[in-house]
Amino acid sequence: MTQINGFINLYKNSGITSNKALSTLKNILKENNISTKVGHLGTLDPLAQGVLPVGLGRATRIFAYTLNKVKRYTATFKFGINTDTLDSDGKVIDNCDVLPTSCQIKSILNSLVGEIEQVPPAYSAKSINGVRAYKLARQGEQFTLKPKKVNIFSIELLQQIDDATYTFDIACSGGTYIRAIVRDIAKLLNTYGIMTQLTRTQSGYFNIDTCVKIEDIKENLHKYIIPIDKPLEYMPKYIVKDKHKKLVLNGVAVSLDDLPNGYFRVYIDDKLIGIAERNQENRLKIKTWLL
Repeated sequence: MTQINGFINLYKNSGITSNKALSTLKNILKENNISTKVGHLGTLDPLAQGVLPVGLGRATRIFAYTLNKVKRYTATFKFGINTDTLDSDGKVIDNCDVLPTSCQIKSILNSLVGEIEQVPPAYSAKSINGVRAYKLARQGEQFTLKPKKVNIFSIELLQQIDDATYTFDIACSGGTYIRAIVRDIAKLLNTYGIMTQLTRTQSGYFNIDTCVKIEDIKENLHKYIIPIDKPLEYMPKYIVKDKHKKLVLNGVAVSLDDLPNGYFRVYIDDKLIGIAERNQENRLKIKTWLL
């Protein structure tokens, strides 16, 4: 069995869980005699489709450096109806005759843009005393989820489909619940709302234009592997000089005057060895090894 490091920009189909998509990819890796750690950079609900970046091998070590990047979605919201899950997969629990116009919707969108306190949906993976919220919700348990800070960078109304249904383009931070956005829009307009369709079109470096479907991966796995340093190109690059190579590779915090600020990529002989940060003494300290 061989090992492999890098990313696959996987297109997840609607109707399956992110873990199911990951499991299918793992089977393909095994068929290609590859044994390596596999993980995705942020789950998509079963209803959702689109960009699901997957890390292979050492690429899974850099998830923390990619999670705060912009995520973008095309979402379809239907007003005048409410379900327990806030999407069309849930059980209908309320209806309302109030259907907002496009002008009314546009008038309140700016109030949801910026850093906001968002209450996660009851049917979410949030943990309450060690139990996932969706499990408690399925059991009919009553509980309250604390709001969390998220960033919504933009919400644009793209299209009106019918009297109750609209499509939106949404750019936001990781951890934002799109289902909660339709709930909050509807609340401001004195009605109900649910999500009926969701496509993730971007997750940081990864976008839908370069997504690959699982059937294509089966044909030629290696063609679609993205080098491990591609999603990190936003970071400064630092090349270690010959006289410092051995010290750095041995984990010594070398004192240097030309280090970038913040996190940066560290290379030795054109090979990415890790992600580092300059400490207060101007020393290079590897935070995450990628050897």
